[in-house]
Amino acid sequence: MAAGGAALAVVVLLSVLWCWWRRAGRAAGRVCVAVLGDLGRSPRMQYHALSLARHGRQVSLLGYLQTRPHRDVLSSGEIQVVPVSELRSLRVGPKLFQYVVKVVVQTVQLLHTMLRMEPPSCVLLQNPPGLPSIAVAWLACLFWRSKLIIDWHNYGYTIMSLNHGRNHPLVLIAKWYEKLFGRLSDYNLCVTDAMKEDLWVNCNIRAVTLYDRPASYFKETPLELQHQLFMKLAQDYEPFKPQHSVSWNAERSAFTERDEKSGDVTRSRGRPALLISSTSWTAIHLLVRFLSSPDYEQYINEGVKLPALVCVITGKGPLKEYYNGLIQKLHFKHIQICTPWLEAEDYPVLLGSADLGVCLHKSSSGLDLPMKVVDMFGCCLPVCAIYFECLHELVKHNENGLIFRDSDELAEQLKILFLGFPTLEGKLHEFRKNLRASRQLSWDESWDQTVLPLFNQTE
Repeated sequence: MAAGGAALAVVVLLSVLWCWWRRAGRAAGRVCVAVLGDLGRSPRMQYHALSLARHGRQVSLLGYLQTRPHRDVLSSGEIQVVPVSELRSLRVGPKLFQYVVKVVVQTVQLLHTMLRMEPPSCVLLQNPPGLPSIAVAWLACLFWRSKLIIDWHNYGYTIMSLNHGRNHPLVLIAKWYEKLFGRLSDYNLCVTDAMKEDLWVNCNIRAVTLYDRPASYFKETPLELQHQLFMKLAQDYEPFKPQHSVSWNAERSAFTERDEKSGDVTRSRGRPALLISSTSWTAIHLLVRFLSSPDYEQYINEGVKLPALVCVITGKGPLKEYYNGLIQKLHFKHIQICTPWLEAEDYPVLLGSADLGVCLHKSSSGLDLPMKVVDMFGCCLPVCAIYFECLHELVKHNENGLIFRDSDELAEQLKILFLGFPTLEGKLHEFRKNLRASRQLSWDESWDQTVLPLFNQTE
């Protein structure tokens, strides 16, 4: 009996010592930035990691490695990328069973990955996806005695409701889960004032608004750099080649050309307008519907002074192949559509070279803002954006862009913006001028004011 009690006491003592050792080894200057998603397509979390590194923190950036993160992240000596293997869908049994199994396996996998890391003083977690990452991060923080900060980009249950409906049992469970575990966090960030208010009123969660800001490399692209990118894309994509292929040479694209004698780059005469839409391919049907309608081409045929359009659609998603098939069936005289694969460093260069951005993002909650528009504004690129509730916090109608509700309204807006292009200085020029004049805080400035104090409190 005594021997058993002594053994138990030894086990308890060893457990206490082990926990103390784990606590003692927790690095005060180390932060885990985590997202149960693709790191390459999580720009805000990459920006968090870079800002933390800029202030001397050691960062473990945890997530899936489907798309290569930005080179600034990969080249930083203070950021260690911690990959998580993405689970393939289980195709055995009912869908509910498949989902439960996936969540259980993700829980074990994520907890195992996190507890093998050097203990951080704080975990900064993106939500969504929050199931099971919020609960796992909370357990890991409890084990490490670390602080948990949740960065609310949206609500996971509202995204689920798009497929299942708001009253589906899974959606209701996800809503309960998000509210419960969200309240267990130490601090919270969110992307709009509307979401800040909703978190407090409906979830009793206090949050600080940190608006998305473009990284420093989102800016207007010099003409020389535009030409280099256009020439690069012209090697693989027909819309970037000059219209008269007979006279095409190595120094001419559809948009720019280099003078053989002086070496100067100029914009091509009669060039098409470059329209870009960055999307996850979930709302691209609106743009395809517009392009399928005869309105724009009919305007040109009726003598309206409008340019030809090159529509570049970027992004990844399960619907991309489907819409690529639809696009191939479309035949236009004045419109070309291109879906190029872009390196991470080429994307901001293309944004800074475009004439107009089109945003098709529709928030599932009505409380988040499209990061793609933030990047476009960083490049002083005017936008046409589809309406949802809090969009006015970013897009000011008739000031830095236009807000539309359907494809007919978009077609009319494009007619207004591109009338007399490129010589007539109309609304498009006015919007770009307003974007240049309305300098806002950069990401670094905003982050230092809003987020850095929170991390100083956690150490």
